[in-house]
Amino acid sequence: MFAVLDYRQFRTPDGDLKGRWRTVADRETRPTTVWSRPERGARGPAPERSRTQITTAALALADAEGLGAVSMRALAQRLGTGPASLYRYVGSRDELLDLMADAVAGELDLSGATGGDWLDDLVGLALQSRDAHVRHPWLADLNDRRGEVLGPHAIDYLDHALGILAPAPGTAGQKLGAVGLLGGLAVLFARREAAATSTGDPATGDPTARAAHLAAVAAEGRHPHLLAALTAAGAPPPADRDALFVRLLRRLLPAMLGQGEP
Repeated sequence: MFAVLDYRQFRTPDGDLKGRWRTVADRETRPTTVWSRPERGARGPAPERSRTQITTAALALADAEGLGAVSMRALAQRLGTGPASLYRYVGSRDELLDLMADAVAGELDLSGATGGDWLDDLVGLALQSRDAHVRHPWLADLNDRRGEVLGPHAIDYLDHALGILAPAPGTAGQKLGAVGLLGGLAVLFARREAAATSTGDPATGDPTARAAHLAAVAAEGRHPHLLAALTAAGAPPPADRDALFVRLLRRLLPAMLGQGEP
């Protein structure tokens, strides 16, 4: 949501896909993620819960108390069981965090058909991504700490975004970069909204108040270049976070794909 891996690391210098992206049917592989193995082993008692139930409880805990509150012990207490029982479903806290991040990716609606106006569709996807980060303010910090671990929902998201971009201009690398920009701006705007909400300071969260402050400073005369730029730009647009977010995306995404401003 979701940061996009540097596509160059998946290719050899001659441009051929690296072995880990070729079919694995003819060679053994070691499980490297929580999704690489069954939810429960074939032996032992019948499962009392599922990874989905555990992940849902972990999401609720993080939303209520922050990411730092999420531990196997705290989660077990919330579920009314012992920590040892959870390790039958999730091998570690890191795996739990991976499941949480991918569960949020699963909240996005990818059912819309692609092939219409690619820019409109991509902006709509970006708005969904930003809203998901607003609902789960811990997600951005989690992605910063955990690196690039793409679960099945995140991979669906990436494939859907690239499907939207299929009729757009640009190379495959530019399109992957555009999806990465989309995610980065979604995180940035979600963090700003969370900061404004947490401070409770209207001036902190009000772009109009910030613009007025900047104009007053420029008018003092000690920053002539700033004054000239603000004078030439005229009155700022209405303080609407959605409008600003969409405006930036509609300018930056075509530029990344080799187009001018639409």
